[in-house]
Amino acid sequence: MNKKGFLYKVFDLYYDGFRSMTIGKTLWLVILVKLFIMFFILKLFFFPNFIKQNAKKGNEAKFVETEMLKRN
Repeated sequence: MNKKGFLYKVFDLYYDGFRSMTIGKTLWLVILVKLFIMFFILKLFFFPNFIKQNAKKGNEAKFVETEMLKRN
């Protein structure tokens, strides 16, 4: 890798910064676990795919159009 390139400098900056962290690693782990819970676990249980359940295959756009016009 070119050691003078911009991407290498950015990578080196973050790599060195994360390597020397102590409490920051724990905080990043908490953030990543929280994001995993929000985007994967909650989506599975609380946000079903309404369009897939109610629209016929291939007519999803028409279903959305009629639902939007009905509610307007």
